[in-house]
Amino acid sequence: MGEHTLHFESYREALVFLATAGVVVPLFHRLRISPVLGFLLAGAALGPHGLGRFAENHNVASLFTITDVQGVSQLAEFGLVFLLFMIGLELSWERLVRLRRLVFGLGLAQVAVSTSVLAAVGHYWFGVDPAPSILMGAALAMSSTAVVMPVLSEARRINKAPGRVAFSVLLLQDLMVAPALFFVSVLARTKDGDFSAFEAATAFLPAFVALAALIFVGRLLLRPLFRLVASVQLTELFMAACLLVVVGEALVTAAAGLSMGLGAFIAGLLLAETEFRREIEVTIEPFKGLLLGLFFVSVGAGLDMDALVANPAPIVLHALGLTLAKAAIIFPLALLFGIDWRSAAEAALLLAPGGEFAFALLTSAMIAGVLPGHFGADAMVVVTLSIFFIPLLGRLGARLAQPAERDDDEAQYAHLAPDAPVAEGRVVIVGFGRIGSLVGEMLERHNVPFVAVENLVSIVSEGREKGVEIYWGNAARREFLLRCGVEQARALVVTIENAAAVEEIVRLAHEIREDLVIVSRARDARHATKLYRLGASDAIPETIEASLQLAETVLVDVGVPMGYVIASIHEKRDEFRKILQPTGEEARARQAERRKEIKREQARRRISGRSSEEAGEEV
Repeated sequence: MGEHTLHFESYREALVFLATAGVVVPLFHRLRISPVLGFLLAGAALGPHGLGRFAENHNVASLFTITDVQGVSQLAEFGLVFLLFMIGLELSWERLVRLRRLVFGLGLAQVAVSTSVLAAVGHYWFGVDPAPSILMGAALAMSSTAVVMPVLSEARRINKAPGRVAFSVLLLQDLMVAPALFFVSVLARTKDGDFSAFEAATAFLPAFVALAALIFVGRLLLRPLFRLVASVQLTELFMAACLLVVVGEALVTAAAGLSMGLGAFIAGLLLAETEFRREIEVTIEPFKGLLLGLFFVSVGAGLDMDALVANPAPIVLHALGLTLAKAAIIFPLALLFGIDWRSAAEAALLLAPGGEFAFALLTSAMIAGVLPGHFGADAMVVVTLSIFFIPLLGRLGARLAQPAERDDDEAQYAHLAPDAPVAEGRVVIVGFGRIGSLVGEMLERHNVPFVAVENLVSIVSEGREKGVEIYWGNAARREFLLRCGVEQARALVVTIENAAAVEEIVRLAHEIREDLVIVSRARDARHATKLYRLGASDAIPETIEASLQLAETVLVDVGVPMGYVIASIHEKRDEFRKILQPTGEEARARQAERRKEIKREQARRRISGRSSEEAGEEV
């Protein structure tokens, strides 16, 4: 019995989190509230300062609480790691260079000014010594990447001007975590009198060397590694390789004295230009969502409810003061960098509350003895409480910016814009073998842009060498088709041989977008008929098309004029199409059923206020 209890205790908190996720996401989705806020509230309710205080005296309460916040936080930190990896994967080195003005201009200005102002408040208002006040100011100057980015994603505003501004500042803040942690060690060793200026100058050298080596080795090895893994055609092995790269690079940078998130971000940048990018996104997304949810729960569980309940007014006022002070700093700085006032206001509201990296800085400072414990503890409560404001501030900022969102407003930021959806205005070719490559060649000849998908590494590598934009992956998955931009595509051409896979791709593509032009290869007449029923615009049976081509050649060779031959072949092709397509009654029945599905989907959207795709992007 004791052994079973021990096993249950080992997995209890994992079960509590999974149960929380199962309740929070659908409930808050129905209430049209960000799930981020739901996880934060759930963590506060189930944490040691919520229901957890009754866990010792009530066995029933212990089944539904989280008591080991530190243990959960260590795992939850990987939520930030995976988030930064996905951000890097959505970027590229070129796009990062395009954002340099906002990253190293506005971002650096925000960190410097906010740190200075908050340090002055800490020193002159609260009586903190100068060095610890600077450290505390730097911690409070940070914003929450883990909360701001999902809030922007849910609102579909990452690609808007406020999203780009917020992301640029957050990226610079992530880069500043390592220098801030280094400053903690400088203060600690200076306090003991055993830290020379030479040591201070050279302490970062190993970290920078390790970072440069990581980038160099990553550029050499990551693409060959994924080509080798992809050639095996095992989903489990590809998933293991993805996790190895993300976690491995994060731990290498941590061992070098930098943040784990920075290593994961660099790994994402290195893989952003490869042919495996789309498949990696689909593979990593579930891990990112779960671990980010766990991170939000751990942040909520860390909120000291006793201190908040005992003396709520000062803590709430300090959290509001922190938010207002940072917003008042960020807003004019954004205006100075040429951002319009509405976008600047929305970005300022999102970035004004505290961030998760403040916990790492304040905890390190308290452990090192350079920051009095009561100041650090109070600051962490203020930061945690301010994070709860972000979803509400994000919604307020989006409403503020909506009246001014026009095409000419967005044109102002065109040079900062990320790449357009991969298939926007282009034809997607699934299968780039003998038939698919010929289709691509003809499209190119007529100046019709296209993007290709293939699951054979050799074909993908050959296509990349020829300059074709081609991605490796399994197109028979809804998430992959969405990542490839089928929603914005001009048409979809399916040329693969596997009949079952063809049917699944046609069905999924038609569900994603009913008016999408879908031209598919079919094995025979029966298979073509089935594809038409699944939503194909045209299905080309191999046997019939081969027969028509043979007939065309024979007729021309025996002397029949070419014009008559082509006209008769087209007439025969139309006859076959009418035979293979569903009858009028079948087509009407299919359309009626489709209309019912659309009405049901519209009803669900009215209830939730969100599209099904947005729901799939939730934590």
